[in-house]
Amino acid sequence: MNERAWPDGAATAIGSLPGTDPVEAAAVVFGELPDFPHVPELPGRGVGADIIGRTAAMLIELPVEFVPSGYRIASRAGLHHRRGVDLLKWDLDAVQEAAEKAGSPAVIKTQLAGPWTLAADIELPRGHRVLTDKGALRDFAASLLDGLAEHVADLSRRTGSPVVVQFDEPSLPAVLEGSLSTPSGYGTVSAVPEPEARDLLAKVIDGAERITGQPVIVHCCAPHPPLSLLRAAGAGAIAFDLTLLRGASAKMLDEIGETWDSGTALLLGLVPSTDPGVPVKLKDLAAPALKLVDRLGFDRTILTDRAVPTPTCGLAGATPEWLRRALELTRELGKAFREPPETW
Repeated sequence: MNERAWPDGAATAIGSLPGTDPVEAAAVVFGELPDFPHVPELPGRGVGADIIGRTAAMLIELPVEFVPSGYRIASRAGLHHRRGVDLLKWDLDAVQEAAEKAGSPAVIKTQLAGPWTLAADIELPRGHRVLTDKGALRDFAASLLDGLAEHVADLSRRTGSPVVVQFDEPSLPAVLEGSLSTPSGYGTVSAVPEPEARDLLAKVIDGAERITGQPVIVHCCAPHPPLSLLRAAGAGAIAFDLTLLRGASAKMLDEIGETWDSGTALLLGLVPSTDPGVPVKLKDLAAPALKLVDRLGFDRTILTDRAVPTPTCGLAGATPEWLRRALELTRELGKAFREPPETW
């Protein structure tokens, strides 16, 4: 496995963008983030375009359907599953077109739901969440890796670039806390013990590494992402919203320091995902990262070696104008991490 896939000074985004046109979205991403573009996600297109629907479209021999309560395992592939498959194909067509015009990037990132978020947000035929059935959980993890292998091979063939996988785990904290609701809505699903959560995630991360030959990114947008668990599971990089950690506890800061010290890279969410409505200065955006490095006692060169700037989260809620500005600022932060201005 390569220790780091992306070039020095690279910047990337989390995944989602506004709008419904995949060709336009891919052109914007390749234009603004040429060193580390990603496959755009356009959830505004509806069912099948959101994180769960997109990932379900990759599953092998596990079709899903959309019901009033969300996604549910189906006996056969129906309209909703076929729609998700078609949307993903159109996205890859658009990425291929953008790569042909811009040239193959050094690396490209693709995003999908991690095993715990997928299992938390898809129901079994009888209505319970997949994560409540250990057999179904194992089947989903295996199907996820089988589908990922096909997806990565297709994306690499279309772009001529190595592929980095990002697993999105927004539901993982709730899985660990036991705060997910039962089908009735009157109770909660039992918390999953950390060792169990770590072991499944480690299996999937290891499988993804074998498929790509690249480090795997795990993204968690919670205010207090489980960094130690993600690092122990083998994540090569962890993405989170750094601006949410203002006033973080000493324990959380220690976790960040240990994560960096272990060689794990951090994708630091720094650029607002929606227009803040006030002028934005690059130094102000970089301030949380600079303060973090100084407080932890690292040399600031670690921002080049083991950090990548990103928007704070997905950009689906951004205006078209802010989308371009946010990606431009993210790219400029990457360059500034590599060559810091003297005023910093």
